[in-house]
Amino acid sequence: MSVPHTSPPPTDTHCPYCALQCGMALCPAADGADGRPVLEVAERPGFPVNEGALCGKGRTAAELLAPGARLTRPLVRRAASGELEPAGWDEALDLVAGALARTRRTHGPDAVGVFGGGGLTNEKAYALGKFARVVLGTSQIDYNGRFCMSSAAAAGTRAFGVDRGLPFPLADVARTDCAVLVGSNLAETMPPALRRLSELRENGGTLIVVDPRRTRTAEQADLHLAPRPGTDLALALGLLHLVVAEDALDSGYIEARTTGWPEARSAAMAHWPELVERVTGVPVPELRRAAALFAGARHAMVLTARGTEQHAKGTDTVGAWINLCLATGRPGRPYSGFGTLTGQGNGQGGREHGQKADQLPGGRRLDDPAARAHVARVWDVDPASLPGPGRSAYELLDELGRGVRTLLLAGSNPVVSAPRAAHVEQRLRSLDFLAVCDVVLSESAHLADVVLPVAQWAEETGTTTNLEGRVLLRRKAVDPPPGVRTDLQVLAGLAERLGGRRGFPTDPEEVFDELRRASAGGPADYSGIGYRRIAEEDGVFWPCPERPAADTPHPGTPRLFRERFATPDGRARFVPVTHRPAAEEPDARHPLLLTTGRVLSQYQSGAQTRRVGALNAAAPGPFVELHPRLARELGVRDGDALAVVSRRGRAVAPARVTRAIRPDTVFMPFHWGGEGRANSVTNPALDPDSRMPEFKVCAVRVERAERDSAGGGAPGTAEAGTPGTGRSEGPAGTAGTNGATAHAR
Repeated sequence: MSVPHTSPPPTDTHCPYCALQCGMALCPAADGADGRPVLEVAERPGFPVNEGALCGKGRTAAELLAPGARLTRPLVRRAASGELEPAGWDEALDLVAGALARTRRTHGPDAVGVFGGGGLTNEKAYALGKFARVVLGTSQIDYNGRFCMSSAAAAGTRAFGVDRGLPFPLADVARTDCAVLVGSNLAETMPPALRRLSELRENGGTLIVVDPRRTRTAEQADLHLAPRPGTDLALALGLLHLVVAEDALDSGYIEARTTGWPEARSAAMAHWPELVERVTGVPVPELRRAAALFAGARHAMVLTARGTEQHAKGTDTVGAWINLCLATGRPGRPYSGFGTLTGQGNGQGGREHGQKADQLPGGRRLDDPAARAHVARVWDVDPASLPGPGRSAYELLDELGRGVRTLLLAGSNPVVSAPRAAHVEQRLRSLDFLAVCDVVLSESAHLADVVLPVAQWAEETGTTTNLEGRVLLRRKAVDPPPGVRTDLQVLAGLAERLGGRRGFPTDPEEVFDELRRASAGGPADYSGIGYRRIAEEDGVFWPCPERPAADTPHPGTPRLFRERFATPDGRARFVPVTHRPAAEEPDARHPLLLTTGRVLSQYQSGAQTRRVGALNAAAPGPFVELHPRLARELGVRDGDALAVVSRRGRAVAPARVTRAIRPDTVFMPFHWGGEGRANSVTNPALDPDSRMPEFKVCAVRVERAERDSAGGGAPGTAEAGTPGTGRSEGPAGTAGTNGATAHAR
């Protein structure tokens, strides 16, 4: 009697890309040439964030699991050839551990740096921070999420006492009456979330989009405000001025739930509409309409993203939008408030549990004696042994080869994604030793002394925290290829070689249980969350403290601030802010403004998406977007090669002429290296509070150019199977040995 063949059931999991963390299922479709199942992505309609909807990146995510698309063996740079060549794990780990120990012994622990990524799971982010502080004893750890959410995090903590991207579920957006979307192009960066804006309008609500470009998202808006890049702060203050002038404040809310209003009011009143029009270019009638729509709505919210945050005044700009929300009584009320749209897959959880230079697990401050004592007890170390806060991301990169001599880089590609990227690339090359843990041989990994191939999302179990503060479980669907280890196994192997034999388990659930204890009582309290509960409930919102003596567990907190804010007195804080110019204004030599962003079919530094055929076909390379008026002045047509030149560098890409951009502004996407690397041009000026670089605006000139035959599209040819082509050359053509750090896997 024959037994009918049954396929293994699908594995419910989550997309590896953005912070929506869309639910999906992975189904075995066939047996691969290496004996591992070939997986296909299927919809998972029951998951509430995306309800089955997936963008092109999510639908093609399984293609990166194929051996030909990724690293499968450790690579070591051989002295004789100067090339990266295959090696065994023991040799590779011995070399990395030896370099870390040698640098600590010769130059001290802070000469060792660690740079993580916003795509790491909570377990890996936690273990990486613990490894840096306990095993290496270094303060020099940060992560590329500093380039993503730090300004909103700083402003949220300053005003509300806690840093959580959305203090309400994403579904609430569809039920508000007026949403102001500032500096976000959801249609291309988070397409499944766009349905919430469509539902909002179908329900009779109003959408206001603030963006200097007429994006696909702006085309959905009832009102599109197109300010000059770098002037969002003036715009927000101008709207608050109008709310005050029209007596549209919620005075009862201000008195009962906030502090600091008189000072914030005084600062806003200095930004009258005509002044704001001159600064921003947004006409006064549009300002008045926006203020009336927002203040007159029963329920209203402001959502910010990188366009308003990636500035040297990003914290104050976000703070101005928060002040507008507080003055009209929005935060903590149904279908209202302020939120920010986290970008990277685990950008929220990645900073909560120890990758940030100034933060311990649970969102605790590293300079807080009580926080240090609590975490030290969990780690079984003396609190005095924990180093203090270190350098922020760009400052750490800028110090490479000088104070920081050896770097461990996990899941970041700063050669493409850091501001002033050519300078950062030189700093990476100047290191004594660079070790990279990654899935693919990125532009940064090409410069390493040792590359350690690690498992990716579908090959290991772990948790992430999405933009709503919902803790999710990514489930393992397939074994990694032979020769690939998990990041937890890598850290355990290094810790053992460096004398830290205890405290670095390789089982992710065991690591998560320790993370729960370390987070207990902190702002981001995960202590009441476990793997089984996450699976049963489709995620659990933090804070969720453990209730050992209670009959029922804590329900989690989908909506914050209903009764009080997370400040000592329970009140939200107005912070007075005033507009100031961008760190770099146009002049005679650089008369235009450059702003940067993403496109639909690529993600972050492109290290993964540029290896997926369908995505690369849809967005094969960089471009320069410019207005027809500017194109006529330059004598440029679509497809002509343009050079965008700033005080820091030059990027070359084809022209894309469109009326969707202001005549005084050009736009470039930042997903490519080579001659089209947008971040060769961008400004590393830092926000004084968040240490966020000013990615979104700098002064440039645009000129016709001949394109280099090297182009700026596909990654280097030294992928898995052809490591010998990874030779790096120093800035002057001399042999280089190193490299490391900045956007997500």
